[in-house]
Amino acid sequence: MSQVLHTPPPTRAPADDLTALALRHGLSVSGARPTLPEYVRQLWARRHFIAAFSTAKLTAQYSQAKLGQVWQVMTPLLNAAVYYFIFGVLLNTKHNVPDYVPFLVTGVFIWTFTQSSIMAGTRAIAGNLGLVRALHFPRAALPISFALQQLQQLLFSMAALVVILLCFGVPVAASWVLALPVLVLQFTFNAGVSMIMARMGARTPDIAQLMPFVLRTWMYVSGVMWSIDKITKGDKLPHVVTILLQLNPAAVYIDLMRFALIDSFHSHQLPPHVWAAATGWSLLAGVGGFIYFWKAEETYGRG
Repeated sequence: MSQVLHTPPPTRAPADDLTALALRHGLSVSGARPTLPEYVRQLWARRHFIAAFSTAKLTAQYSQAKLGQVWQVMTPLLNAAVYYFIFGVLLNTKHNVPDYVPFLVTGVFIWTFTQSSIMAGTRAIAGNLGLVRALHFPRAALPISFALQQLQQLLFSMAALVVILLCFGVPVAASWVLALPVLVLQFTFNAGVSMIMARMGARTPDIAQLMPFVLRTWMYVSGVMWSIDKITKGDKLPHVVTILLQLNPAAVYIDLMRFALIDSFHSHQLPPHVWAAATGWSLLAGVGGFIYFWKAEETYGRG
């Protein structure tokens, strides 16, 4: 009679024992989300990459066009020309708006900064999966670098805007210095919203197809081509609608830039507590968007 040897089945080590073993040998979960302070430190350590990446993207954007970087200025100027003909001439929104051309061009340039930052941020992860999967770096570097790219493009446009202001008789004034804090607040807001949209776009790429319609609607209620102050005077609109129009973040930054650059745009045309609103939107979007993006850090590029 043959003797059958019964060997006990292998036992699996408890998960707690495996965790302790990994910790004892200095191992950690691959791709685990770092703590928020550590994430900020990692992001700061890669600040040179963020700046170089945004500059490279900006340089390559029009590399195939014969006019090259001239399109950085020509594109918003052509948009302004179209809006002037449709809204300023045909719909007569320029009525009772002093310095309408500087008013319009300023609105178009500042709005384009927000619009382009959000659109680029929406595709920041989904459109760069090869980079995300190949290299280890804080993923927030991508939407921030795209927002920085749009800021650099805006600075080119601002040079053309200064020429337009001077050509239409708008004098150089000390208030032009206010453009700097406005740009800082708007950049922080844009980067925060870009990070929110980057996380949503990474999970649902179809959002990128929807965003042009959302942004176009947002533009029409942001006072780019018309004066919110003129529309909201009196009791023509419900009070809630007036408040929403005045506190619209895009409109807040546009009006602040108009106030800084155009001498005929006075402080009484600004919504109440406008600087507090601009700062509040900047902090809410910047800090909130950063934390929202960080919470899904380990999921980007997977699946």
